[in-house]
Amino acid sequence: MHLSELTHPNQLHGLSIHQLEEIARQIREKHLETVAATGGHLGPGLGVVELTLGLYQTLDLDRDKVIWDVGHQAYPHKMVTGRYNNFHSLRQKDGVAGYLKRCENKFDCFGAGHASTSISAALGMALARDLKGEKFKTVAVIGDGALTGGMALEAINHAGHLPKTNLLVVLNDNEMSISHNVGAISRYLNKMRLSPPMRFLTDNIEEQFKHLPFVGDALAPEIERF
Repeated sequence: MHLSELTHPNQLHGLSIHQLEEIARQIREKHLETVAATGGHLGPGLGVVELTLGLYQTLDLDRDKVIWDVGHQAYPHKMVTGRYNNFHSLRQKDGVAGYLKRCENKFDCFGAGHASTSISAALGMALARDLKGEKFKTVAVIGDGALTGGMALEAINHAGHLPKTNLLVVLNDNEMSISHNVGAISRYLNKMRLSPPMRFLTDNIEEQFKHLPFVGDALAPEIERF
């Protein structure tokens, strides 16, 4: 499948690993080509290509809602939600917006450009869903840098007070931010990442993957990234 044929994210359902890898390659190629021509944010989107495809192959985007923290990491999201063919107009007059924009596409369910807003927005949508008796998943995707923001911490505190509310928070712990991360939370995440139990878990999962037929040898080295 070529990315130009992808008009709805649910078309990712059922694609093979090989097909998803090809879609990922096309996203990165278009991302680099477009940002080089129009300007924009290069790194955030490139870092969530596989994350975007993995989420959207699993979720039903006709019902489920994904809220991206920092709008400019959602360039891959824009490309797999029907905007690939117009992506060359990124940040141009009457073109594709550089951030999530609710009036641009129904899959942009929250419009924000800055950091630390996603958990609060996702929690609000989850609470509204429960009050209305609706059934769908609500997912916030946030990086380790944005997680240190006050608004994110307030939202986590609020969510922890509502244990029956179904909310999924995906932490993109990539050690990247607009500048060096500081503070106790950043130190804790780094310490946890390098802790003996985490290293033991990672090494054991990698060893188990090596025994999978056909794909094991290719997938095992990727475990370190997660």
